[in-house]
Amino acid sequence: MSRTPQNEIKVSRVGFVGIVEIDRAPLNFFDVTLIDTLVAQMQALDADPDCRAIVLAATGKVFCAGADFGGGVDPEEGLKMAEALYGNALRLFEIATPIVAAVQGPAIGGGLGLALTADFRIASEASRFSANFAVLGMHCGFAISATLPRVVGKNAAAMMLYTGRRLNGAEAHQIGLADQLVEAGKEREAALALATEIAANAPIAVQDMRRTQRAGLADEVRRTLAHELAQQRNHMATADFREGIRAASKRETPKFLGI
Repeated sequence: MSRTPQNEIKVSRVGFVGIVEIDRAPLNFFDVTLIDTLVAQMQALDADPDCRAIVLAATGKVFCAGADFGGGVDPEEGLKMAEALYGNALRLFEIATPIVAAVQGPAIGGGLGLALTADFRIASEASRFSANFAVLGMHCGFAISATLPRVVGKNAAAMMLYTGRRLNGAEAHQIGLADQLVEAGKEREAALALATEIAANAPIAVQDMRRTQRAGLADEVRRTLAHELAQQRNHMATADFREGIRAASKRETPKFLGI
């Protein structure tokens, strides 16, 4: 097992399967550096002919709680961070190797977006999925506008986006957001089993079928990311955004005024 210089992404191999693990517990928040490192490791595995599938995992009890804005964020700095993050997110959608995400706990906001870069998501009763952007007073990002409806359908996606509702593993499985529901603590084991099953097949055939299944997705993601960033630019200038971030940092219910 090797670690990146940033010491927050671990990479290991089991047969033809690469395992990429976020190691920034307890909440596994990401920033530009972490996503850049994650992408670089994924691309390295993607370029390796002996890697035929990838498991995306995380340490601790949380898969990924998204980007950490702390108790507040300067709008310009927030926009710069979002723009860099989205550029890296696009590169994840250009990975040719099938990806299975082991979602062992909450995947919130951008963490949900990260889970949606994978082909499949393994969840349990301990998993939680939330597109909580409206609760923060901002438009969704990380291409969730494109990826979430593609996975769960437009109505289920709209329900998650408009309400910011947090789904448990069973609820996520019911709408197709989670592809397999397993016992808590078995998420990575099940993800590795599925990735191993995929990796046992002819890699050229699998990758070409994946390209067929995901045809146009990277281009759609590129357009979506640009649109989301423009919307977030508007929203980060509002009082509602400042209230959403403030309330989230204090674990309070926000009081939005529509301004």
